[in-house]
Amino acid sequence: MNEALELEVGQKVLEVGAGTGYHASSIAEVIAPLSQPREKWGHVWAMEIVPQLADLARRNVAELGYTERVTIIEGDGSKGLPEHAPYDRVLVTAAAPEVPEPLAEELRPGGILLIPVGDFRYFQELLKIRKARDESLSTEYLGGVAFVPLRGKAGWRNL
Repeated sequence: MNEALELEVGQKVLEVGAGTGYHASSIAEVIAPLSQPREKWGHVWAMEIVPQLADLARRNVAELGYTERVTIIEGDGSKGLPEHAPYDRVLVTAAAPEVPEPLAEELRPGGILLIPVGDFRYFQELLKIRKARDESLSTEYLGGVAFVPLRGKAGWRNL
């Protein structure tokens, strides 16, 4: 998934579904490497709807030394995080019934949104969505995947 995001130093990334915090930390290694001066660093905001997982992610990110490059936020990531938008990259690590509109809106022109879309009981398709300068979206299909369901307003609400 990191490769599909086409990550670069200095990018702002929103991750929906922080889980344990390790994926956000791996993204930080690319967008905010310690070999670069801090003013060139990007940042990862990782949202997690499950309180216990958000706490675990915060602890893991702190133990790994990423707190200056990764922020874990407890909340419904399917609604986006407008206070830090626009994002160069948006990554969703849970299967959505469709692409949540707020996430596409918060993507910077030239940005990439990576999201598994499909039925949560079976397999989904990993979509790579690019936002053009004119704000239009184009979609590339990267293949079948199996993710946990996205919970929240723009996800599977009855789970």
